Amino acid sequence: MFRQLINWRTLLAIIAILIVSGTISYSSYLGKKIEKEERQKVEEWVEASTSLLNPNNTGDTRLHLKIIQDNNDIPIIWTNEKDSIFEFINLDSTKIHEDKNYLNNMLQKFKSQVTPITWIDPLDSSRINKYYYGHSRLLDEVRYYPLVQLLIVGLFILITVGAIRSSYRSTQNQVWAGMAKETAHQLGTPVSSLEGWVEILKETHGHESFVPEIEKDVSRLRLVSDRFGKIGSTPQLELLDIIEQVENMVEYIRKRAGGRVSFSINTNGAESIPVHISAPLFDWVIENLLKNGLDAMEGKGSIIVDIKEQPDSVFIDITDSGKGISKQNIQRIFKPGFTTKKRGWGLGLSLSKRIVEQYHKGSLTVKNSEIGKGTTFRIVLVK
Repeated sequence: MFRQLINWRTLLAIIAILIVSGTISYSSYLGKKIEKEERQKVEEWVEASTSLLNPNNTGDTRLHLKIIQDNNDIPIIWTNEKDSIFEFINLDSTKIHEDKNYLNNMLQKFKSQVTPITWIDPLDSSRINKYYYGHSRLLDEVRYYPLVQLLIVGLFILITVGAIRSSYRSTQNQVWAGMAKETAHQLGTPVSSLEGWVEILKETHGHESFVPEIEKDVSRLRLVSDRFGKIGSTPQLELLDIIEQVENMVEYIRKRAGGRVSFSINTNGAESIPVHISAPLFDWVIENLLKNGLDAMEGKGSIIVDIKEQPDSVFIDITDSGKGISKQNIQRIFKPGFTTKKRGWGLGLSLSKRIVEQYHKGSLTVKNSEIGKGTTFRIVLVK
């Protein structure tokens, strides 16, 4: 159980959380330290400023001037006891002239950030000044740094996950293509042999009745071999009538479905819809979806194929009256190896989706499904 939970995605997420948490904690520590030093700096600045204004101060003022001059980054607004502004430093003079409310807005901002430093005139206790100050650029940068790093770490994770998924898909595609080509190769020899035996049977009297049926099955095997051989290679797309292609496959399945299943095709008034497709591969998709519907109905029900032409695409909806697909399985049915059947490899829908999306640049999705009422698969092909 523990090994199942700890995979590369979990480890990547834990590392990212640790990095971000450590950065936020350290940045918070630095921010508080800088904030404390800035307040001390402002207090020294206030003390130096008030000492210079004191007429009784006749001592050396060079240190006070130095403290005042060194503060070139912390914005300060000082007011009287009623918060009426009468001086400020390190604020944007351009904005002050352009916006009459700029000073008041900055004062309100400083009030929300820090507690003001209060100065009481030692000679006149009724004279009180308040010094409000804001954060320096350094403090703002330290506080925003975790957010910047969070974005960088998030981007890094997305790129890493994307690269891993791309590599996984590439490997998976190579496995699929290799398996399909090996299957085609393995089928090729016995099919060729069977074709030879069929020719011999044609020349032998007494076998005229069943030779045509054997020939059909051998041709079917040759078609299956040809389909597998095209997986992994770029198929040649031809401009064909999609209605005719679908009708041929429906008729093929109808003859093998038994009399308890009804088939109907709705073309919405269209007589012909030309689309660029690979006929062997596209027929495979339609065959898989029709057989999937037959399995869901357990040999009794109805299958409706609705073909609708759009300005730039063609919709092909295949609806069965079967048992339907549960919500948790809808997202999994196109994954290789997933099947709800007692027998089967769980490859038909996965191959169909690959054929439609990779080779025909279209899409294959579950349009809707309801338990006990049936399922509709939708194929979208670009014209």
